[in-house]
Order: sequence, then structure tokens, then C-alpha cells
Amino acid sequence: MRPQKIDDARLIEGLMSVLQSKGFEGASLNDLAKASGLQKASLYHRFPGGKNEIAITVLLFIHEWIRENIYLVLTEKGVAPATKLQRAIQHIRQVYHNGEKTCILNALSLDSGLVVLGDEISKAMHLWLDAFTVLGVEMGLSTAQAKAKARQSLIQVQGSLVLAKGLGDPTQFHKALTDLKQLFINE
Repeated sequence: MRPQKIDDARLIEGLMSVLQSKGFEGASLNDLAKASGLQKASLYHRFPGGKNEIAITVLLFIHEWIRENIYLVLTEKGVAPATKLQRAIQHIRQVYHNGEKTCILNALSLDSGLVVLGDEISKAMHLWLDAFTVLGVEMGLSTAQAKAKARQSLIQVQGSLVLAKGLGDPTQFHKALTDLKQLFINE
């Protein structure tokens, strides 16, 4: 039997949804295969390194998403800082489905996945922090102030996603995005 063909974006989204909901340790290869649309043998063929390789692939996808939708947006030249921030917030809203989805960085850092995946998680978080730091400096903050606000931006978004998931109510996520805008605009 020929291996199933599947679109890469759909594959990653399926794998990511399992890792978001179950974490690294909780995700079984059966769960990952089902969500990806591949047979288990095809999943092994595609990812011979197993769950570690799958998680790293998903994290590389997230890193690229942050680069394209946060970093490049917030560091774009010739665009007003408030406009850039609004675009980044819209991307954040979309990727987390208005607060309905758990953050993959959080989900993968909760258990022993951190040992295997810590470098990739850290790289993605640093890229986020760098982007918001650049924005803060552009808005006239000192580097130290911009770095502090960048850290706060990550805490606000990640924390609100934990609350939204735990409470079953995305209201905290929406408030965090409003607060994120105020964090940088109301200086």
C-alpha cells in the first residue's frame, strides 16, 4: 500500500493540536497519527525520530510563525508602531482562535518535554521578546524598559491562555490583548 499523501500545513496543524491539548508526555503516537491524517506507519516514515522529532518540527513551525507574524510585523520599517502592534495582536488572536487554543510553547514546557525541547521553546520565546523589545525602543522606551514590557507581553498572553483554558472562558485572553496594546501605547 502506498503511503498517504497529506498537505504539510494540515499535517503540522493536526500534530500541533494534539500536542496543545495533551502535552508532550500525554500525546500518544496513535493520537498524533489520527490527528495528522496519516497511518501510524506513515507517521513513523515521515518522522523516524518519533515524538521528539514531531515536537521539534512543530516548534520549528511555531518559530517560523512567530518570525513572520510577530517579529517581521513589529520590526517593519516605515509603519507606525501602533499599526504594527495592532497587526501583531490580530495575528495572536488568529493563531489562538480567539483564546480557544492552548499555547503550544506552554503545553510543551509543562512536562519532561522541556528537557528535549527546551532549546527550541527558548528560541521561540526569545524571538517574541526581541520583537516586542524592538517595538518598545521604537516607541521611545529605553532598552531596559522595552525588555521589561516585552517580558510582560509574553506573560500576559501566555497567562491569559492558561486562564482561558482553565476557566473555559476566553474573556481573559481578550482582556490580555487589550492590555497588551495599552502596555505599549499608553506610555
